Amino acid sequence: MSQSDEVLLEITDHIGVITLNAPGRMNTISSRMLDQLSEKFLEADKNPAVRCIILTGAGKAFCAGLDLGSQAGKTEKLGVLDDTSSNMSEFDLRNAPPIVLHNIDTPVVCALNGGAAGYGLDIALGCDIRIAADNAKMAPGFAKRGILPESGGTWLLPRIVGYAKAAQIAFTGRTLPADECLELGLVNSVVPADQLMDAAFELAGEIAGNAPLAVRAIKRMMRAAETETFEQNVHHVFLQLLPLFRTSDFKEGVASFIEKRPPNFTGR
Repeated sequence: MSQSDEVLLEITDHIGVITLNAPGRMNTISSRMLDQLSEKFLEADKNPAVRCIILTGAGKAFCAGLDLGSQAGKTEKLGVLDDTSSNMSEFDLRNAPPIVLHNIDTPVVCALNGGAAGYGLDIALGCDIRIAADNAKMAPGFAKRGILPESGGTWLLPRIVGYAKAAQIAFTGRTLPADECLELGLVNSVVPADQLMDAAFELAGEIAGNAPLAVRAIKRMMRAAETETFEQNVHHVFLQLLPLFRTSDFKEGVASFIEKRPPNFTGR
């Protein structure tokens, strides 16, 4: 780890904790952080020892959005084009953090430790599950800044809370405290701030205790279902199921059920 590490990855008991590590600026997203966040997501996803990821922020904020000062003249890395861009064929988002986060198969739990605004809000919404500290808040203030959610929010928000609620959240741009986020369905649970990481680890540990190949397949098919017909998804699920039947973990799952003991999954 070096002082230039703006995103950290620590692995403990099959759980990879990715931390936005710029607390002095409320974890605003710099160009370096963009690159490192994508790298850490991919590193954790490719590591067979990691069965669940926790994403959180260092300090008092989760992520206050883009570090606009450091991004001057670099808008192509954010997923937006500046006025000087003339060749849209060069516009490539494949390695942008929201795209990487959406495409990885490892479950991601967001431990929302403070404010999530702008880009930070979109990253939080891109996680599979969100646990919020009671002092956390979401600030969808895009319309108040003359822009729109540039990093997946317009796709994610209606799918999480439904169109009407998403429209109210996005059109008003009002900052939402943790309890209202829970009421709207933006987060799964709210816990005292000093218990946030314990709660995140408890949930991640429960996920990591299951058969990792099955969990990854479930996530893959649930994400696919967002754009597939029912018949297409059923067909693709069956194709995922056949190789799972041949895994050691499937045999272990059946044996542990019959023998009434906790399973010991190996990811094979």
